[in-house]
Amino acid sequence: MTFKRIAIGGYLSTMFLILFCACGGNKSDEWTGVLLPVEEDSTDPHTHSQAATAVITHMNLDLSVDFKLKKLVGSVTYQIKHDKASEIILDTRGLKIQRVTLGEQESETSFNASTEDSIKGSALSIPLAPLTKIVKIYYETTENSNALQWLSPQQTADKVHPFLYTQGQPILTRTWIPTQDSPGIRFTYEATIRTLPNLLAVMSAENPRQKSANGVYTFKQANPVPAYLIALAVGDLQFAETGPRTGVYAEQSVLQAATSEFSDTDKMLNVAEKMYGTYNWGRYDLLVLPPSFPFGGMENPCLTFATPTILAGDKSLTTLVAHELAHSWSGNLVTNATWNDLWLNEGFTVYFERRIMEELYGLDFTEMLNLLTYNNLKSLITKMGNDNPDTRLKMDLAGRNPDDGLTRIPYDKGFFLLKSLEKLAGRKTFDAFLSQYFKDHAYQSIQTGQFILYAQEKLLKANKLEFDLTEWIYTTGLPADCPVPQSDRFEKVEKQSKAFVAKNDLKKIDSKAWSAQEWIHFIKILPRDLSAAHMENLDRSFNLSNSRNAEIQAVWYELAIYNGYSSNIQESISDFLIKVGRRKYLSPLYTALKETDQYELARSIYSKARPNYHSISQQTLDQMLDF
Repeated sequence: MTFKRIAIGGYLSTMFLILFCACGGNKSDEWTGVLLPVEEDSTDPHTHSQAATAVITHMNLDLSVDFKLKKLVGSVTYQIKHDKASEIILDTRGLKIQRVTLGEQESETSFNASTEDSIKGSALSIPLAPLTKIVKIYYETTENSNALQWLSPQQTADKVHPFLYTQGQPILTRTWIPTQDSPGIRFTYEATIRTLPNLLAVMSAENPRQKSANGVYTFKQANPVPAYLIALAVGDLQFAETGPRTGVYAEQSVLQAATSEFSDTDKMLNVAEKMYGTYNWGRYDLLVLPPSFPFGGMENPCLTFATPTILAGDKSLTTLVAHELAHSWSGNLVTNATWNDLWLNEGFTVYFERRIMEELYGLDFTEMLNLLTYNNLKSLITKMGNDNPDTRLKMDLAGRNPDDGLTRIPYDKGFFLLKSLEKLAGRKTFDAFLSQYFKDHAYQSIQTGQFILYAQEKLLKANKLEFDLTEWIYTTGLPADCPVPQSDRFEKVEKQSKAFVAKNDLKKIDSKAWSAQEWIHFIKILPRDLSAAHMENLDRSFNLSNSRNAEIQAVWYELAIYNGYSSNIQESISDFLIKVGRRKYLSPLYTALKETDQYELARSIYSKARPNYHSISQQTLDQMLDF
């Protein structure tokens, strides 16, 4: 561990109790400082590439989509920057490299792929001449290209044509493009995608709205992005506008519902711009994917990939849209330099998301979201253990799959850190700080230490404020000064819940005006030893097992499993697990089955469902269920 002397306006963490004073000026100008830990090696531990030696600046991708053989075939050409480097190193995994050329004349050269690391894959080393500026790689994907999910017609909504989509975060782009796969390395790109004439291709770039006659599509992303934000989808897609700069891509049977659900997207975009500056990505569109998508959404620039599970019919789950839109600033514009710094993406984005929702739907609604977040975070930390190092915001994922860091910690603990700063500084001051932060770091990838220095100089010292950033960022658990949200609506729900549990009397529940969030809270606070009569009464009266809202279904099914009621609705639970691929739902439900001595049932359902899941979900569940 080494230390760096920095200025810090605020309380001191006992972890790093080395003080100094800045002298000069009157007493009100004095400020204190600490020595904060700085990593011995600040490079990204999840990439083979050595960007300081030779780095990508622009990518030109040319791929043909072969649905019959389930592979992409073609080439990628890079413009590179180096100072007489002897080689450039790219990340690959699950790819078949055919040949490599250098320069505009495409002089063929040798290359070497190292033995594959179980996490990072192979280092593709390509020798360079002193003046080499262009490298071209001919390759094809394989069945081990885990970023790709090939869906049969039966696995799509319309069940007529096949579908392909990619998921690159955190380090899977290297499984469909040989690249420098680090969030700290940014480059612009162009692409040509060739597919069947009756299918539409879209990417995280400027997109077509109609199918081409020959199935050839071209794309351009003029803003530099890290590799994990390169995305491709190909399917029988149609487009509908939701505003001057916003729209939806979806299969025909889903398009109308999606357009209605996302009708507030343009309002969200306008609200976001007013708070934190110009949206720099042209259009903001959404793509509704088939149910196998492992996440709620993925913030691919210009085109958010979204799960159909948020199509609840009442806009109750569109916080996800606000979240992915917010990533256009926190994540896409300013990016975590390594996956150890994920909270710089996700904590900021949850905060920004809630500000958008508050502006559109009011503080009362947002406080419900905040309280759900707080309760879930406390529960997660209790489950993980208060001293668990993975409850720190600044993570240490070296030697581990960075997917291990995709818990709610960087999202929700990061959010409450920013809420604490807002409370301390005042909203007006904090908004001005965040707006300037996005401007000053636009198209950059930064580490936690850089943010600390910036916040101390531009927010704390500038406003003579005291705050212990080190406790929030470098220590485990949840700091005692974490702000606790208050919700009158949830308090009413809790009173009704207690009354219902005591008497099993549905007259105690006045749910006519309840939002989805109130139902979720009601279900989550019900005891796990609730009687079968209580469960049957609730289900019969409110049809919770067949709710259209996936969030309500997921928490209800989990409660049913722990309460021994699942045998009554086993078919509904099984259908849900087979249809839905979102890992947020899968992990708790399979865990509940496993913890209630239904391990063989869990394995039986999983064996049927597994082909429908993306490799990201498969990886988690294979380990859980010993597949």
